[in-house]
Formats: sequence, structure tokens, C-alpha cells
Amino acid sequence: MMEHVIEIQHLKKSYGNLDVLHDVNLSIDEGQVMTIIGSSGSGKSTLLRCINLLEIPTGGTIAYRGKKILDGNMNINSYRSKVGMVFQSFNLFANKTVLENCMIAQIKVLKRNKEEARQIALKHLSAVGMEKFAQASVTTLSGGQKQRVAIARSLCMDPDVLLFDEPTSALDPEMVGDVLEVMNSLAKEGLTMVVVTHEMQFAKEVSDVVCFMDKGYVCEIGTSDQIFNHPKEERTKQFLSRYMNDAS
Repeated sequence: MMEHVIEIQHLKKSYGNLDVLHDVNLSIDEGQVMTIIGSSGSGKSTLLRCINLLEIPTGGTIAYRGKKILDGNMNINSYRSKVGMVFQSFNLFANKTVLENCMIAQIKVLKRNKEEARQIALKHLSAVGMEKFAQASVTTLSGGQKQRVAIARSLCMDPDVLLFDEPTSALDPEMVGDVLEVMNSLAKEGLTMVVVTHEMQFAKEVSDVVCFMDKGYVCEIGTSDQIFNHPKEERTKQFLSRYMNDAS
């Protein structure tokens, strides 16, 4: 039986009188790729930010390998090193080189020495096709290159699970494929991944589990085949029919 890496129960998030997440329940298992799909404003990114504690939930529980992370006893930096996040806006340090961006958290959070951090950074930069840019300033990179560096930076922390918040939404169309190819490779290697995405073909092909969200609720959850080919909920069918029409 696979272990739940992350388990979410009755999660809620409000901003004043605005309820953004309503009673969200889901679990992420070892080696699973879960994609979260839905219209803009459905709560997908807020859910991801709650998992990473960039947003503090209003109610409910999140457990990481059986330990509740909202009770105040979890070291947030240590937790985030294990539950990494790749942002749509890259969040790289503009005043540092590609290599430095991949080393800094290793040294500060994991307490690795500089040479060890450097070797690990070069290994992961090579894996995403960015090793030759190691000494370049990140300001000289294209959007797709920046996102591949951001993925390498997250991998340097040896994450248990990697969260992707619409990683291709800020990219020009011709750059999207390179980033999705890297993510596809990570999925094949067995990395546990949670991906908020509008790339439906990627979600359909790569996902073990697809979660469709609507207006802050988990409307339907199932395998890729169940959600894309045999959706049960009318709202899911409407959303996917729009996608199929847009794709045709």
C-alpha cells in the first residue's frame, strides 16, 4: 500500500468574507503525478500555496507523511525543502548567476558546503539542459530557460514532492514544450508531483490522478481516463467540452 505523502482534510481558505477554498479533501501518494485543472479563479493556485504554507489555511488539516504541519511544530524551511514549489513567475534571484541560484538554498537551508552544492547544482542543471548557462546572469535567459533553472533549483533540495503552479503560463508558446518535456521526464523518474496547469494534453497524458476544481470546491477527482474520457459531473463535462472545442 502506497504511503500518503500529503493528506488534506476539510481545508478551507478565506480572505475576509471571500471564501476561496471550501472543504477540500485529497491525498497525494508516493510517486504520483496529480494535476489540478479548472477555470481561472477556481482556487487551484490557492490550494497549492496552502500546501506549501505560502498561505495559511483558515481551517482544516494538512499532514506531511503523517505529521500535521499546521500545529506550529513544523520547521517551515525544512518542510519547504521537502515540499518544493515551482512558480509561474520563476522567482529567481536576478542579481545572481544560474549556478548561484541553484546553490544558495542548499547552503543556507541544507547546510551543504559550497563544493557539494556546486556539484549537485551542475548535475540538475545538466538534467534540464541548462549546465552550459551555469555562469550566466538569469537576466539574460528566456522565459523557458528561467523556468528550467527554477525546476533545477527545486530539484537541488532533494524534494519529496514538487508543486508546480502553472509553470508554463508565463511562457511564449514555443517555449512551453521544453518545460513540459522536463516535467514529463521527472514524472517518468517517479518524482511525486502536484501540477496546477491549463495544459490539458499534458494533464491527460502524464497524470495518475486528475482533480477538477470549480469555485473553490473539488468537483471531481479520478484517473486521467475517468476525468477526460468518462467525467461524471456536469460541470466537469462543460469545462472539458470547452477545452476540446478550443483544442480542435
